[in-house]
Parts: sequence; C-alpha cells; structure tokens
Amino acid sequence: MSAAMDSLRKADAADGITRISLDELLALRRQLPRRLAPPVDRVHASRAGSHAASLRGRGMDYRESRAYQPGDDVRRLDWRLTARSGELHTKLFQEERERSLVVLLDTHTVMRFGTRRRYKSVQAARACALAAWLGVATSMRVGLATFGEEQKLLRPQGGTRGALTLLRGLCGPENPEPEETRVEPLSQALHRVRRLARNGSQVLLISDGESVDDDARAAMAALRRQASIRVLVIADVLESTLPPAGRYPVAWQETVRTLDLQSRAARAQFREALGRAPRALQNLARELQIPCRRIDTVDEPITAVAQLLGITLKGQGA
Repeated sequence: MSAAMDSLRKADAADGITRISLDELLALRRQLPRRLAPPVDRVHASRAGSHAASLRGRGMDYRESRAYQPGDDVRRLDWRLTARSGELHTKLFQEERERSLVVLLDTHTVMRFGTRRRYKSVQAARACALAAWLGVATSMRVGLATFGEEQKLLRPQGGTRGALTLLRGLCGPENPEPEETRVEPLSQALHRVRRLARNGSQVLLISDGESVDDDARAAMAALRRQASIRVLVIADVLESTLPPAGRYPVAWQETVRTLDLQSRAARAQFREALGRAPRALQNLARELQIPCRRIDTVDEPITAVAQLLGITLKGQGA
C-alpha cells in the first residue's frame, strides 16, 4: 500500500498540470533553436571569443586596487585598504563581460489555479525555465528569486550549471500544500531582489498580479534605476473571456457553495473580478514604460520570454 501511494505521489508531481518535474524543465531546452542572436540591447566587446558586454549603468566589476594617483575619482577610494596601509588607494574596475538575468517568480497559493491545460504556477515555472535556457544560451548568468509561499535567493551563475541550479530551485517539496499560507507583497519582493540585481542586470518578473500592492509602483521604479525590468503576466482564459452559463459548485476546504452564472451580467462580473489582478500588473508596467507580455496557461511561453529578453528566435524578425 505504501509503495502504491509513493507511486501516486510521484505521478502527481510529474503530471505537468498541477506540478512540474525536473525532467520536464530540462526537456524545455529542446525548444531553443541551435543558434541564437545575442540580446538586441547588448553590444559586443573584445574578449576571448566574442562576448556581449552590458553598458547600462556603471556596468563594472571590481578588478584590483592600486596607490592613489592625482586625478583619480575620490568616490572610488578603497577605504579598507587605505585604513590598513595608511596610504590612499583607488579601486580599479573593468567592464562587465557577462550580463546577469534574475527571474523573480511568484509562488503564492493563488498561482495554483487553472482551467485550461495547466495551473498558472506550472506555466510560470515553464516560463522561468525557458528564460534560464535562453539566458545561458546567450552568455548570461542566471539567478532566481521566489516570493510568496517560497522565498529563495539563488545568485546568478553562468553556463549550464547556472540553469540547472535554477531549475532545481523550481522543483519544490512533494507536498504542494503548505501548513501555513504565506503572503509577500510585490513591493517587498522587489526590494529583496535588489540584492541579486547588479547594475546592468535584467530582472524578469513572472506573476499573475495578485501580489501587486500600493507600494509596488515606487519599488518597481526604484529597481528600474538599477536594472532592466521585464514583466511576464501569467493569466487564465477565464480572466479574459466569459465563462459558459451555468451553476457551478465551488469548494474551499470544507465549505461548498454554488456559483450562479446563468445571466450574462453575472458572467461579466465574474470575468471582471478574476481579471482584475492581471490587469493591475499590466497597467503598472505600462505606467512605468516597462516591457510587458501576457500569456495564458494554454500558450507556449518561449516567444513571449524571448521577446522580453530581447532575443531573436529563428524565423523571427528583430
């Protein structure tokens, strides 16, 4: 009996509808074309091979410190080395040769909802995985920050190792129901991700918008001054179309109620209520002039993700 239950749990974890498996996330790499053009907002810099370097913001990595020379920028003084040596020293920097991508992923309980093909949480994980594969394919370091039910910070890493670390971070525990529901407003998550997003980084927010709060606008504007932000809104078909007329039983924990959607007015009101959160996130991005795309749970995310990252897929125009 125990073996049968274990088998059922494993099957549920890998169904691709309510849960996502590591094997499925790994398989998404096959959706990428063999060759990808580097992101359009990056320019090439000389290095062994031809790597793309971000010139947004300071876009510099610390290299070394040397003795202060007349004309050096006093804002780059190495105060620790100066204190130890008793002589002024200046920090030297070099241009970043590898850009970072941090995916900020919404893991709130409300993401575990979907009426077509898969849950929004599964679609969000798939989009996150595709962003990781697209990132490493174009010489980006990739990292992950989750907010809501899970709160993880995985620092950006380069190459396949970076993608695999991110993918493992997406695969949560076998029990999908937490003992206690945790809520984290979007503004708080945006402040937290600033630890990972260095100057010139890209941040891809993947959410259904339910976490948008009154302080989200100011927090997103502050992060935008530090990094390039992109927004991918995950929605369900019912949030944009009228449901079929009828009476529907709705269960929550031990309570069962009937939802009467027989009149067109009731169905329109229901659609309006469900679609409020995705619209709020889209409107926020629009107000701040941040690139934004919306996908449903039935869509394949790769085109929207590539467009947001500025990556041209085979057969697509720039």
